[in-house]
Formats: sequence, C-alpha cells, structure tokens
Amino acid sequence: MSTQKIGLRPCTEADLPLLQRLLTEPYLIGLDWSGFRDAREPVRQFEEHGFLRPDGGRLAVDADGRTAGFVSWWIGSYAAGMAELAKYWEIGIVLFPEHRGNGIGWRAQAMLCEYLFRHTPVQRIQAGTHPENSAEQHALRKAGFQFEGTIRCCEFRAGQWRDGLLYSRLRSDPAPEIDRTALP
Repeated sequence: MSTQKIGLRPCTEADLPLLQRLLTEPYLIGLDWSGFRDAREPVRQFEEHGFLRPDGGRLAVDADGRTAGFVSWWIGSYAAGMAELAKYWEIGIVLFPEHRGNGIGWRAQAMLCEYLFRHTPVQRIQAGTHPENSAEQHALRKAGFQFEGTIRCCEFRAGQWRDGLLYSRLRSDPAPEIDRTALP
C-alpha cells in the first residue's frame, strides 16, 4: 500500500488548467477519450457552481499535496415513477498518468463513497469501466465494489460500439480500510 497521504477537496481556480487539459489532450484520460471538448466549459461550470450541485459534483484528488486527478459523481435513477426511492450515484475517476498504479485510485474512490454515504441518503453507488481496464476493475473491487455484469454495446468509442462492466457498492456493503481522517 502506498504511503502517500491521499485526500479529496473541492476544486479551486488553480485546478482549472488541469481540467482543461483533460478536454484538449488526446488520450490523457486513457480509454475514456472521446474527442476534443470545449476547454472553456470547466471555467463556466466553476464560475456557476464550483462543481458542487445537488445532482452531482467533482472533487480534486490530492496525493501528498499535489492534484493527482479528479473524482466525480452524478445522479441516476432506475424507476422513473419512483425516482425519489430509486436514486443512486454513478461515480468516475481520472488520474493523471504519473499518479496511476500507486494505490491512489481505489482509495480516492473509497473516500468518495464514504463522503456520499455520509452526506446523502442514497443506498447505491455504481461505477462502470471498460473490459480491457483491468487496473480499474481491481481498484473498484478494492474500494468495496462488487461486479454486477457486462452491459453490452453501451458506449461508442474509438469508432465502434463497445461493452462496459458495471460495479456497485451498497450502503450496507463492507467498507475497505482507508484513512478516514482525510475525509471531507
């Protein structure tokens, strides 16, 4: 396990250039690259709501005082007629290449789950990944997620429809051991 001090914090204006890089540098985010995006969008979102809204948000991942990447979450619902009862969070993470493979990702995702379970009433948090991303599959399992199944042809990437893998963590699932003093 890494000895790095990992924490989550609200994004600041100093993070905006890093967020803009994710939209303008091909493949910086790995398999999730889906083409160039508007580099001013993070600035507009930061000015409007600071990446913290009732239906989702984004936090910076700090590793020993450096921004290693970002975690995000957004609301979903399985039952449109019972949306208040069936809401869940979907989460995502992006780490910059120099911070991958050091145990930061699974700890950041576990911390995000603890944060969301502590501050919102949802019962379920889910995350998707690519079948070829074995590192993220391992990180999700280590963060307390359970594999639920393959979602066939759920994403158009690199010129073709591709499968995805779905993982979930319930409020009642065992939580992994993390440094809870670093939780927001």
